[in-house]
Amino acid sequence: MASPQKARRDEDDDERLDLIFHALANRTRRAMLRQLAKGPAMVTELAAPFEMSLPSASKNLKVLEKAGLVDRTVSGRVHRCALDPDSLRDADAWLEFYRGFWSGALDSLARFVEQDDDPDHPKKSKQQRSKSK
Repeated sequence: MASPQKARRDEDDDERLDLIFHALANRTRRAMLRQLAKGPAMVTELAAPFEMSLPSASKNLKVLEKAGLVDRTVSGRVHRCALDPDSLRDADAWLEFYRGFWSGALDSLARFVEQDDDPDHPKKSKQQRSKSK
């Protein structure tokens, strides 16, 4: 049985991943992250491509900050944002677990399609396929 500390750590990891994937589920926020991947930017610069108000941009940035994807620094009235890649690494680590499954499934599909396209490969009728099950 898992220790209470491990159970709590797993729960914390799940909550953090929920925040990350929630933040990434929005195309505007993903575009903001893409822009921040090029370098830090002010909120006004992040809002400009979307023709959105500064409060709307700030609301999206707060979701990204809560997920740990963005760091914001304030100097007077200037809010500067920068990408924090650590949370993206957490999401990538979670996705890595499933890459093997998807790679295997796609490899199997590719073999099936190649066999189906091969004129020398004998084709089974529907009746033959159901008998082999």
